[in-house]
Amino acid sequence: MTTPSKARFWHVNSLKVRMLLSTLLMTVILLPVIGITLTKAFEQQLNLAMKNELKAYSYSIFTVAEVENSQLLMPDILLENQFNISQSGLYALISPLVNHEQVSKKVSTKPLWQSQSLLTLPLPKELPTPDVGQTLLSNIELAGSQHLLYSFSASFSDNSQAFPITLHLIKDQQGFQQALNDFKQKLWTWLLLLMVVFILVQIIWLLWTLKPLTVLTHELESIEKGHKNALDAEYPKELQQVTGQLNTLLATEENQRKRYRNALSDLAHSLKNPLAVIQSQPDISASTSEQLQLVNQIIEHQLKRAQSAGQSSWHLGVNVQHVVDKLTTTLAKIYQDKNLSFLLDIDPSAIFKGDEADLMEILGNILDNACKAAASKVAISVVVEEKQLVISIADDGKGIDQSQQAMILSRGGRADTYQAGHGIGLAIVNDLLKSYQGQLLIGKSAELSGASFTLTFECSS
Repeated sequence: MTTPSKARFWHVNSLKVRMLLSTLLMTVILLPVIGITLTKAFEQQLNLAMKNELKAYSYSIFTVAEVENSQLLMPDILLENQFNISQSGLYALISPLVNHEQVSKKVSTKPLWQSQSLLTLPLPKELPTPDVGQTLLSNIELAGSQHLLYSFSASFSDNSQAFPITLHLIKDQQGFQQALNDFKQKLWTWLLLLMVVFILVQIIWLLWTLKPLTVLTHELESIEKGHKNALDAEYPKELQQVTGQLNTLLATEENQRKRYRNALSDLAHSLKNPLAVIQSQPDISASTSEQLQLVNQIIEHQLKRAQSAGQSSWHLGVNVQHVVDKLTTTLAKIYQDKNLSFLLDIDPSAIFKGDEADLMEILGNILDNACKAAASKVAISVVVEEKQLVISIADDGKGIDQSQQAMILSRGGRADTYQAGHGIGLAIVNDLLKSYQGQLLIGKSAELSGASFTLTFECSS
């Protein structure tokens, strides 16, 4: 829980990222689909409007057309002025319907009539010939540009004889394409703007919706650092049950630890009197007396733990520098005849997730042994790297042989370097490390040439 909130926002396994990705996915997919749909609908409406326009022009031409003696008669000037102006973009021609029973047959036939607007342009070589009463809408290329071709077949009566013809209306699509392009440009501009606004609104809404989770994360971090004992912020009803259960768990754990400390203290006190009676007997052997003294030291140790750690709990972080400062001050007084120098390199933000008494027990035993073995210097380094708390303690003494490293971690084992003590300190350290899933590496210090103890603890993420 010590990862910064910004880093957590972009972490793959994150509710914020999942919701944001789903919003972006919906936006990127839905709005373009809407844009394509509107573009298709607008294009269809333009085509329909142009078809209706050409159909109206066809009716106006058929109105003025006449057939006499198998000849088509057309006025020189049409009512629609675009047909009278050369290359106006609107053209008309009439061709005979050679075989009106064949649908969409293309023939090469000289036109019966063509509008003045078409006189300076090359005529299309092939034109569709729909059945009488039928229409066809197609595209052709004329003078190097695309045009829309509307073909309509009709039959005139000349002395009771049928005179089938096909009227072809040709309209330049430049205006059509210009209108379509303008519509697309405006549509996609507004859709992109809407997309940006929609994404910003979704991000703001997302941050506001998940704000209680951010508050919960910060409160848990404060509890881990020992700044708070419970969750006391206002949470929505969906989280109130969770926060209530967490507070109950924290209070229950603290009460259980207090009861454990009290029971440990009561047990130690109850054993002291019988041990004192046994030690006062005049006929006990020296080895028995030594073992009784060892048991008494263990009881004193447990009493000290019970008295010093009664208020600590697993979720209350312990500042490592604070503990190291207290231990070095005490050890400097104890070993003042050696005039030891403590070389400290400690990250002030380093936090040990556990009991302060346990940390003091672990560091106290190792530092005490380092002070015994050191000639003049003891180095302490505390860093947090890759979600791990790493504590290194080294001295400039003789060091520890590799063959002795496993032995000194066993209860009662003692290296020759440490001439005082009963050899239970490092065994207690080893037991405490196991309870915190920590690791202890014993080696040789590269800087001081003496023994080196490296402790590693996993930090909460």
